[in-house]
Amino acid sequence: MNKRKPVFFLVVIVALLMVYTAAFGLNLGDSKILGAPDMRYGMDIRGGVDAVYQPVDLGRKPTGDELEAARAIIELRLDNKNIMDRDVTIDKENGYVIVRFPWKADEKEFNPEAAIAELGETAQLRFVGPDGSTILVGNQVKKASPGQNPSTGGFIVSLEFNEEGSKLFSDATKKLIGQNISIYMDETEIQTATVEQHISSGSAMITNMKSYDEARKLADKINSGALPFSMVTKNYSTISPSLGSGALGVMLQAGLIAYCIICVLLIGYYRLPGFVACISLTIQMAGQILSLSIPQMSLTLTGIAGIILSMGMGVDANVIISERISEEIKAGKSVESAIAAGFQNAFSSVFDGNITVLIVAFILMIFGSGALASFAYSLFIGIVFNFIAGVTASRLMIKSLSSYKFLRKPALYTCLSRRVSL
Repeated sequence: MNKRKPVFFLVVIVALLMVYTAAFGLNLGDSKILGAPDMRYGMDIRGGVDAVYQPVDLGRKPTGDELEAARAIIELRLDNKNIMDRDVTIDKENGYVIVRFPWKADEKEFNPEAAIAELGETAQLRFVGPDGSTILVGNQVKKASPGQNPSTGGFIVSLEFNEEGSKLFSDATKKLIGQNISIYMDETEIQTATVEQHISSGSAMITNMKSYDEARKLADKINSGALPFSMVTKNYSTISPSLGSGALGVMLQAGLIAYCIICVLLIGYYRLPGFVACISLTIQMAGQILSLSIPQMSLTLTGIAGIILSMGMGVDANVIISERISEEIKAGKSVESAIAAGFQNAFSSVFDGNITVLIVAFILMIFGSGALASFAYSLFIGIVFNFIAGVTASRLMIKSLSSYKFLRKPALYTCLSRRVSL
C-alpha cells in the first residue's frame, strides 16, 4: 500500500478536530481548551468598563511621575492578561487614573465591580518587620515568580528586588535573622516568613508554600502591589460597543458567506487543488480562532482586519501553488512531476510575500499596544498558520490524493485559464 494514501485523511481528521474545538471548545476532564464561545472581544465589539481610580490616604495630590508609574503598572497587568484592547489615561489636574477595558469572555451580567476585580489588588504592598516598621514597599520589588525549590522540590515564591529594595532588604535580613518579616496589603497581612540568613544578593525565596496554586496567588498579589500608593475606584460605568450590539452576528454571517463564495470559486476554477485549498484555509481559520481564544487575547475590529488580511494571503498562496501546478501540467509534465515542480517553484513567491509581513507583524507586536497589538497578533498567527496549512498541509494532501489512480487525471489539476508559462 502506498504510504501517502492515508495522509489526506489524517490531515482531514486533524482539520475536523481543530474546527470542532475552535467552534465549541473541548473539555478534557478538569481542564478545557477554549474555543470561539469563550473568545474575549474588544470594547468596540462587545463593550466594557470605564473605571476611575484615585489615591487613598495619600494626604496630598499625587505627582505626575507617580500617576505615570500607576498607569504603567495597570497597563502591565492588562498586558499580562492579554487584554490588548484597553485605554489607560491619567488626569494630572485631579490626580486620577482612568481605565477602560473590555468585558471578560464569560461575563453575562456585565457587572462592573466584578470586572474591575480582574485588575487585581489596588492596595499598597509593604514588607513589615516584627516591630511594625515598614522595611520596603511594593514598587521596590522588581518581580515575584512562583516555582519549585530545586533542592527540596517544595513550592516557593522567588522575589527579585530593585537596587533600592535590595539594600533595604539586605539591611533588614542582617539584623532580623530568626525573626519574622510579614507582607501586608495596606493593613491586611497576606504572608509571614522567617529570616533564616542574611540575604544581600537582591533576590530571596519564600518557602513552604502548600501548592503551586498558593505560590502563584501570592506572587500575583506581590506583583500587583507595586502601585506607588493605594487606590480606590471612585466611580465606574459600562461602555456600549461602538459598532452596535448586533455587529458581531453580522460580521460572522458576512465571513461565512465570503468563505463559501471563495471555496466555490477555488473548486470551480482550480478543481482538486482548489478543494485542497479550501481545507487548508479551514485549518488556518480554526488555528487563528484557537490562538486567540486559548490565551484569551482580546479580539478587536483591527484584530478581525488582521485575520481577513492573513486569510487573503492564504488564498493568494493557494492560488499561486494551484496556478504553478496547472502550468506545469499544460507544459507537458506528468501529474506527479507537476505537483513537485509546482510547489517548488511557488514556494519562493509565497515565502517572500509572507516572511516580510511576518517580520512587520512581529515588530508591531513588540512596539505596539492596544488595538495595534491586536491587529499585529492576529496577522502574525495568521501568517504562521498560512505556512503550516497553505504550504505544508496542502502539499501533503495533494500528494496523497494524487497517489489514487482515479485522482491522477491531469484535467483535475488544470485551471480554466489557457495561459501557459514559456
